[in-house]
Amino acid sequence: MTEPATANTGESQLAQLRFLHRVARLATTAQTWDELLETVVDETRDALHADVSSLYLLDRDGAYLTLAATNGLDRYQIGRARVPFGEGVTGRVAAAREPLVIPDVPGDTRFLWVRGIDQKRFIAAMLSVPLVWADTTVGVLNIQTEQHRTFSPEDVAQLGAIADLLAGIVEKGRQQREAEARAAELKAIDGARAELIAMVTHELRTPLAVVRAYADLLANEPSLDGRESRDVERREQRAEWYRAAMTQIERLDRLVDSILASVRIVPDQAAAAEPTDVGEVATEVIRQLGPILDHHTVRVGSSSRLFALADPPRLRQVIEHLLENAVKYAPPATTIALDWALVEGIVRLGVTDEGPGIPEEWRERIFEPYARRDTKTARGSGIGLYAAKRLVESMGGQLWCQPAEGHPGARFVVALPAAVAV
Repeated sequence: MTEPATANTGESQLAQLRFLHRVARLATTAQTWDELLETVVDETRDALHADVSSLYLLDRDGAYLTLAATNGLDRYQIGRARVPFGEGVTGRVAAAREPLVIPDVPGDTRFLWVRGIDQKRFIAAMLSVPLVWADTTVGVLNIQTEQHRTFSPEDVAQLGAIADLLAGIVEKGRQQREAEARAAELKAIDGARAELIAMVTHELRTPLAVVRAYADLLANEPSLDGRESRDVERREQRAEWYRAAMTQIERLDRLVDSILASVRIVPDQAAAAEPTDVGEVATEVIRQLGPILDHHTVRVGSSSRLFALADPPRLRQVIEHLLENAVKYAPPATTIALDWALVEGIVRLGVTDEGPGIPEEWRERIFEPYARRDTKTARGSGIGLYAAKRLVESMGGQLWCQPAEGHPGARFVVALPAAVAV
C-alpha cells in the first residue's frame, strides 16, 4: 500500500529537481536582470501552486527590504515598497534566517500590511523563506494564496531549495550590477573632468595668441635703412628678450597640448618612434628652461651620445615635466642632475634632485592624475607627472621614481628602447 506514496514522492522530487534546473539555466540565459527575477517569481508561484510570489532584497545598509519582483502585487511598487528589517513576516524572516508559515494571515499580528501593495488582493496564507549567501542575508522569497492553506514541510523544503539556489545568483548579479554602475559613474566623472580640462585649456589658447601678437609688435624694431643703431647692445638685448618670451609662449602651447593629451584615454595620434639623440633633446630643454633653472645648479652627468626610439616632441615634454617637478620640490641653490646610460638595450634617462624625497608609499601615487604631495618647498598641481608617464608609455617606455643615491632627494627614470649607441 506504500508504493503509490513512494511513487508520488519520487515524482515530486523529480519535478523539484527539474524546476531547480530551470532556475539555474535561467541565470545564464536571461537577457536582463529584471527578466531573470520576473521569470523566477513566475516559476516559483506555479511550482508551489500559489497565487502570488514576491522577492524582497535587503538594502546594502541592512535597514529595509525592498520589493524586487512580484507577479501578483502592484508592480508599480517594485523598487518602491520597503519593509523594515525585523518587522512583519518578511522582516522577521530576514532577521531570524528561518522559514515562517502563516496559515491565517488576517488573524496573525505579525503580518505587516504595506500600503500600496496589499489592498488589491486579500491574502489568506503565506510561506516566507530567507535568501542567505555566505552567511549574509540577501533577501526573502514569499509565496501567498487567496485561500487558507497549511503549507507542508515539503512546501517549505522546496521553497527553501529555491531560495538557496537563488541567493547566490541574486547576490552575484547585484554585485555585478553595482560594479557596472560604479564603473559608469566613474566613466561619467572622468568624462566630465576631461571635458572641463579641455575647455579650460582651449580657453588658454586665445590669451596665448594675444600675448604672442603683442610680443611680435614689441619686437618690431624700425628698420635702420643703412644707419647704425645708437644703442646696439640694448637692441640686441631686446631681441634676446623677444626670443626668450617666444620660447616660453611656445612652451605654454606645448603644455596645453600635453594636458589635453593626458586626459585622453587614447592619444589622437600614435607616437612617431624614431632614433632620437637623448642628450641633444635634454640639452635643448635645459637651454629653453633657463629662466626657471636659474636658482639651481644643473649638472649633466653624461657625455656619450645615445639614441633612443622615441617621439622627439613627446620626449621633450617629458623632460620638461621632470625638470619642472625638480625645480618645484628641490630647494634653491641645490643641484638638479641629468644623466643617461645604456642598460641591456634600454636607454635610461635620469633626473635627480636634492629635495625632500618621496616616501615609498607615494612612489606610485604621484603618477595618478591630480595626486599631490604637499611639502614645505612647493605645492604641485598633480598633472605634470601624470602627463609625463602617459607620454612615456605612449612611446612604449616606462617611467618610475626611486630614491636618489648618496643624498636625500628623488630620482625619476625614463626607460626607452635603444636605437643606436655611438
